[in-house]
Amino acid sequence: MKLLPTLASWFLVEMALSACGQAVRTAPIRPLPAPVSSVTAPTTTPPNPGQDPLGPRPSLESPPTFSPPAPVVFTTPRGMTVWLLERHAVPLVSCDLTIPMGAASDPDGKAGLAYVTADMLDEGAGKLGAIELARALDELGARLTTDSNADASFVSLTVLKRHLPRAFSLFGDIVARPRLDAEEFKRVKELWINELKQRARDPDATARVVARVALFGASHPYGHPWDGTLRSAAGVGIGDVRRFYAIAWRPERATLVCAGDVVPGELSTLVDMAFGAWRPAGVAPKLVAPIAPKGPWPKLVLVDRPDAPQSVIAVVAPGLSAESVDVAPLWRVNDAIGGSFMSRLNQDLREDHGYTYGARSRYSLSRGTGQIISYASVVTDKTGDALAAMVTDLGTFAREGMTEAEVDRTRAQARQDLVSTYESVEGVARRLAGNASLGLPPDADALRSKACDKANKAELDRLASHYYNPTDALVIVVGPRAKVSPLLLAAGFPPPEQRDAEGSVVSK
Repeated sequence: MKLLPTLASWFLVEMALSACGQAVRTAPIRPLPAPVSSVTAPTTTPPNPGQDPLGPRPSLESPPTFSPPAPVVFTTPRGMTVWLLERHAVPLVSCDLTIPMGAASDPDGKAGLAYVTADMLDEGAGKLGAIELARALDELGARLTTDSNADASFVSLTVLKRHLPRAFSLFGDIVARPRLDAEEFKRVKELWINELKQRARDPDATARVVARVALFGASHPYGHPWDGTLRSAAGVGIGDVRRFYAIAWRPERATLVCAGDVVPGELSTLVDMAFGAWRPAGVAPKLVAPIAPKGPWPKLVLVDRPDAPQSVIAVVAPGLSAESVDVAPLWRVNDAIGGSFMSRLNQDLREDHGYTYGARSRYSLSRGTGQIISYASVVTDKTGDALAAMVTDLGTFAREGMTEAEVDRTRAQARQDLVSTYESVEGVARRLAGNASLGLPPDADALRSKACDKANKAELDRLASHYYNPTDALVIVVGPRAKVSPLLLAAGFPPPEQRDAEGSVVSK
């Protein structure tokens, strides 16, 4: 194989040629470029101090208000109201049927009756038992759930369009022809009681239960948890469930909300087939909005949880009803103080002090006056400091109002939140069913979106001062009493009233 000459071999050849008297050719030496300092730079006009060299920043117009479409509304011969919002982008349909009776309609001593009645609806219906019904829904790929809150109960169905007729027939059986079998109730009740026992071991759930009882009072329609208590569950039987179903689940009180790939004529036929034989029994009870909580309530409530790794702190105050004109702009106020990651409470308690993984606030929407609650799970050793910081943040917010940056950010966030709700047929059906259950009109979201978007700083500051002032609020702490009591006293809080996990007073 022929090898290429190496650098050493070239050097030897060059030396040999020099020894023979032959000149070696070398590349001509080029002159070096002139120094940079000697090159004449082009003349430029220096910019004025403070002037952006790219020119003035273009101004962006505010995006238009998102106005979601209102559903088409019609009424069946039996008096059931139907809302339909067509969405044909995907072959999917989601329906929610709601009746305006929930936990607030529970009889005295039967807290959780509306909840367990809704839970029993899909435990056998029509010609199918509980197992056969569950299997039939699974074969269709349908998702069906039941639920209940303070003011309403729901049955929800989501299914592919091609399976809608069969799934809707099962949906009609569940709503209008539930079996409410005594044997199935024994199993459901056992699971219900186990869930209530588990709830008592959850500090966050305990705080929510105690907040409701302490704010409204145990005898108020909103004064008990939606799923009841261990004491009330023990006294609920299948006879109570059957009586409540007959009173509450009535076609003339029901609203069916559907969204997705279905047209009015098609839906009307399905409704007639599934609900045509559904008839009311007796006289419907009158719906009355519960009165607002009046107090006085204790300044501080402590629930002892000796084994809790953290403390839950909460500041609770009366809120507003779903029909209030303050509902729409209050979304932005709540977002600023505790409704998002960028909120004041979260930035202070989490980012600045490291007391918690997250601090939040929320307000309830109900037929009567609801509640506003700010809460966090905090490091036990910092319970007093964290609670003092939360109360200070709320007081500053109520006194000084929102910043201009918060005004702008919450306006954009409110639009984004509503748009995301309307992105899926399930989100649309759930949102509209919630509005219908509270007696709101079909176009409530469009009207509220406009009111929320146009709210100015003065209006938002007024709401912050009215709804988030902690001066007369109820403060709740769930945690190990032996550890947190001295911390609370050192932080300036009064001696607490002690309650158990279901809100009953232990000692004052």
